[in-house]
Amino acid sequence: MNETEPDSIHQIAWRARCLLRAARAGTLATLTDGQAFASLVTPAVAPDGTVLMLLSGLAAHTRHLHAQPRCALMVAGAAENLNPQTAPRLTITGVAEKEPDPALRRFWVAHHPYAALYADFTDFSLWRLVAEAGHYVGGFARAAVIAGADLRPPEAAVASVAQAASDMIGDCNTDHRDALTLLARGQGGSGDWLMIGVDPDGFDLMQDDSVLRVAFDRPVADAADVRAALVRMAAAARLSGWEAPERR
Repeated sequence: MNETEPDSIHQIAWRARCLLRAARAGTLATLTDGQAFASLVTPAVAPDGTVLMLLSGLAAHTRHLHAQPRCALMVAGAAENLNPQTAPRLTITGVAEKEPDPALRRFWVAHHPYAALYADFTDFSLWRLVAEAGHYVGGFARAAVIAGADLRPPEAAVASVAQAASDMIGDCNTDHRDALTLLARGQGGSGDWLMIGVDPDGFDLMQDDSVLRVAFDRPVADAADVRAALVRMAAAARLSGWEAPERR
């Protein structure tokens, strides 16, 4: 594993958080009678960094978590080339537990809108996983161990952004749709997008049943930082030659 300079660990942790927040699918590792078991899950990350998973009580991994809640979750990004080992990936470890908060359940559904068809079925429950530690690989031969606390944004930043989130989302969707479309285009998204959430690491856009994650160019500390980041990123996108298509 590469040695990581102490003054760079926060930047590495931020990249790991961005990867985790962008993931729409991951691999959950559970234990059953001493045997490891891996399965596909669809996480969503709350503003404070808590990983949320909507799990069916009929699934093997859910039965495993009831008996042994210690688990691991791995998410991965796109590879730099044909070698899969060049893909960034993050494994977090911790203890999963049921999450009863209906607001967080709605948050999860908002980030997986296709699941609205079954999200209210009685056999589905929301689970939360708070990372105790993480292992991040930024590509081939680039790895770092990250403390769980560094995989969560500062509480003050979470609170400041959350307090202003509703107003900022409304403002962006009403008066700055072209900028959102421009930023979505830079992430490979086409057409018209609406902002559905914002946190200290970035924001989420939705188009029909598709959700697109856009990371800030650096983590923000408060609502003023969010506005500055959006202006800065939109300006950079325009200078890069991206063009927002006209909305119909």
